[in-house]
Amino acid sequence: MKKIIIGLVIVVGVAVGLGLVKGLQIGSMIAAGKAFVPPPETITSASAREEQWQDSLSAVGSVNAAQGVIVSPEIAGTVTEIDFESGATVNQGDLLIKLDATSEEAQLRAAEAQVQLAKLNLDRTQKLRTDNTVSQSELDQADATLKQNQANADAIRATIDKKNIRAPFAGRLGIRLVNLGEQLDVGKGIVSLQALTPVYVDFSLPQQNLSQLSTGLVVQVTSDSYPGTNFTGELTAINPDLNSMTRSVQLRAKFENADQLLRPGMFVHVAVILPQAEAVLAVPATAILSAPFGDAVYLIEPQVANGVTNLVAQQKFIRTGRMHGDFVGVESGLKAGDRVVTSGLFKLHNGSSVQENNAATDSPKPSLTPTLPNS
Repeated sequence: MKKIIIGLVIVVGVAVGLGLVKGLQIGSMIAAGKAFVPPPETITSASAREEQWQDSLSAVGSVNAAQGVIVSPEIAGTVTEIDFESGATVNQGDLLIKLDATSEEAQLRAAEAQVQLAKLNLDRTQKLRTDNTVSQSELDQADATLKQNQANADAIRATIDKKNIRAPFAGRLGIRLVNLGEQLDVGKGIVSLQALTPVYVDFSLPQQNLSQLSTGLVVQVTSDSYPGTNFTGELTAINPDLNSMTRSVQLRAKFENADQLLRPGMFVHVAVILPQAEAVLAVPATAILSAPFGDAVYLIEPQVANGVTNLVAQQKFIRTGRMHGDFVGVESGLKAGDRVVTSGLFKLHNGSSVQENNAATDSPKPSLTPTLPNS
């Protein structure tokens, strides 16, 4: 029995000793946990800054050539010569194709012979009239016969000229639609010809904007074909009447298009830049935390603890305005110079310690079209 009691005492002592050691370890871990300060989160930042944003009116439009046509023959004929390449640039009057004109040329030679004969008859009649050998009516008849023969010859020459199909204006040709030896009917398309410098952009705006419009305003367009490229032109025409169905006014802007990037039929985004500008406090759009109860930002503020200054993020609610490219206008809640977090927002909470690293940050860019905030 004595041995059993001694054994129990030893077991209890060991258990108590182990419990004390484990309790000390847990206490040390709790104290270390309370004393642990998480490392600061790495974020990017930007300053709220005052900018002048110009108002603009947005629309979608379509590019049209200043002059554009599908070249086609006025009279039927067989293609005997093709003098252009698809996609070539031509000047006004350049020969494009020739149609067979052998029969007209033969008729022209006969008509010219008739003209020569009529001239000789007129000269002879004029001499006889001087001697009063013939009457004035015979002289008039000879003169009329000459003029009629000359008109017949001119008509044949015009027909031959129409069979030499030329570029009606300077521009760029499209894809050839005919082949050598093909029989062309009147109006059959030969090739598209478009004058690409300048071009027009046609678009429309609601009647509410009519009072803000005047010719001479700057118009900028962008196309999905050339991301990041803005084309600048001028508002040149405002339709005098409105569309009775849509209550919108048709507008036209002119673009020099020296590099010929804008092509007829192209869809573009249009912004009519209004002359007045408005002062706006702007922050990058990536700094905004949107929520049903309001928009917020994380404001970076210094905090002094134990004589050491650290940066912390404090959530602040703001009221936003319109957007301008990668920026958002702030109507209240911030002041110029306030620094806000622009990336890493979702790993932060109120009072998070942060450190800034803007070394590899792309600069946000304004767009040509400010937009209104969502209601």
